[in-house]
Amino acid sequence: MFQNTKAALVHDWLITEGGAEKCVQSFLNVNPNFDLFSLIDFFPEEYRQRMLQGKVATTSFIQKLPTAQANHRKFLPLFPLAVEQFDLSQYDLILSSSTSVSKGVLTHSNQLHICYCHSPMRYAWDLYYQYLQEANLTRGVKGWIAKYILHRMRTWDVISSNRVDHFIANSQYIAKRIKKVYKREATVIYPPVDVESFSLVEEKEDFYLTASRMVPYKKIDLIVEAFSQLPDKRLIVIGDGPDMGKIRKKATKNIELLGYQPFPVLKEYMQRARAFVFAAEEDFGIIPVEAQACGTPVIAYGKGGSLETVLASETGTFFYQQTAAAIVAAVHDFERKQVSFDPLKIRKHAEKFSSQRFESEIKQYVEEKLGDFITTPADCFA
Repeated sequence: MFQNTKAALVHDWLITEGGAEKCVQSFLNVNPNFDLFSLIDFFPEEYRQRMLQGKVATTSFIQKLPTAQANHRKFLPLFPLAVEQFDLSQYDLILSSSTSVSKGVLTHSNQLHICYCHSPMRYAWDLYYQYLQEANLTRGVKGWIAKYILHRMRTWDVISSNRVDHFIANSQYIAKRIKKVYKREATVIYPPVDVESFSLVEEKEDFYLTASRMVPYKKIDLIVEAFSQLPDKRLIVIGDGPDMGKIRKKATKNIELLGYQPFPVLKEYMQRARAFVFAAEEDFGIIPVEAQACGTPVIAYGKGGSLETVLASETGTFFYQQTAAAIVAAVHDFERKQVSFDPLKIRKHAEKFSSQRFESEIKQYVEEKLGDFITTPADCFA
């Protein structure tokens, strides 16, 4: 492993298990010798042993600030300064896993920096107005301060993109965003989905499923509102979060809110559901692929990563407005088409997004770029 190359892996923050952290897990599977860096590291020990091979990240000064574990985002103005304090001068290769600032580490001309970009800063660009509205920062002194800070973050974000030699995007959708914001081309390598943990069940039952953390952009409230208008359709909702109270008020008798459920329960519902309903605009969206790995078709919002992971009329169907009425129409459309959905074909499609495929493509990409960079191919990954 890394016979000729000393390498650092830089991730924004390590707090809980998510799609970005599953990418980190795969990077470490490809090369366990990465030295790990992160602004903060409060990763639960059970996840650390399972996903990070027990590694503890080198962290920034934010790690020691009061309440950093409970609410690290309030230190957003300090993120650029913090990531620039990592001294990576001894490394030949830097791989950054970035949704925020990790791509902004300082490097010199004898280092190769590859960024796996999950998205340019969402709160500074695409979700700027939504972020201000949800935080009640559209007016007043606090609002002007927030707008100024985000203005500075956008400036730094563009400048720091020049520190990256090569961008990898997690979808064509994000590659277009990288081109728009940074004026840079990106190679697309879809993130890893643990499809092997989800087994095919061909016999489906008469209920629909949605599952997510209950935060505004996931649009679980719209799905619940839609099924409240479909009293003869049963909906199971798995997940918890800040919007649970609002969503509970919209639920009718045909809707069951199960709250957080452990993986085996989620998997069983995914396997048995008539269809999985997904209303978020995601950069990629892992959970619709997991549903398809169970042979379960998806009713998805037709924007963002879903357009790349769901095949219309083959593995699912789309709606094109984030409204309850559009979801109701999509459910009716799905039921008209259901005879054409083959669980075996749906499962086979999901296998294209496996973790093994991701790790193979990352390994090949890094080795090629390293070979070009140092003129003689380095046996970077064994």
